[in-house]
Amino acid sequence: MSTITQQQTAVPTGTLTADVVHSSLTFEVQYMGVATYGATVKEFAATLADGVLSGSAPMKSLDIKEEAFYNHLLSPEFFDAEKHPDVSFSGTLAPTGDGVEVDGEITIKGITRPATLRGTLVGPVTDPYGNTRYGLKLETTIDRTEFGINWNADMPDGTKALANDVTLRADLSLVEAA
Repeated sequence: MSTITQQQTAVPTGTLTADVVHSSLTFEVQYMGVATYGATVKEFAATLADGVLSGSAPMKSLDIKEEAFYNHLLSPEFFDAEKHPDVSFSGTLAPTGDGVEVDGEITIKGITRPATLRGTLVGPVTDPYGNTRYGLKLETTIDRTEFGINWNADMPDGTKALANDVTLRADLSLVEAA
């Protein structure tokens, strides 16, 4: 049995690009008070260049289990993907006492708001192909209504079906640019 030790590192210099095959972007939201609904973004780009993390994802790349719901998420009631095809983020990565923070801005549905992502940075490691890699795991919670995503439905008890708070997660395998 082997153990992998996470190594806290300083912010890398140079340019690192997300290996999207070994990375993921997800979101979760409380649904009807008893379950959590989540989805994955299949296509995205992310770069960490001299401490600045930036990335974008086309909303049409959401991985949703049901086509009708997928179309609803792309509609003006949610992401309005016809007018605003991408979600984007840019911010500066800095070490904290027990991890890292990225202070920046996220743009959803054409609306830009400040966001702070918190998490861990591990590495560097050399992969079997001679590439230098870092692992960056980040999370934040946003209020979807601040981005004009206001759809909801009333429950019989008067509460709303969909929570306003949405948790965003990025689990990135970053590779040093050759």
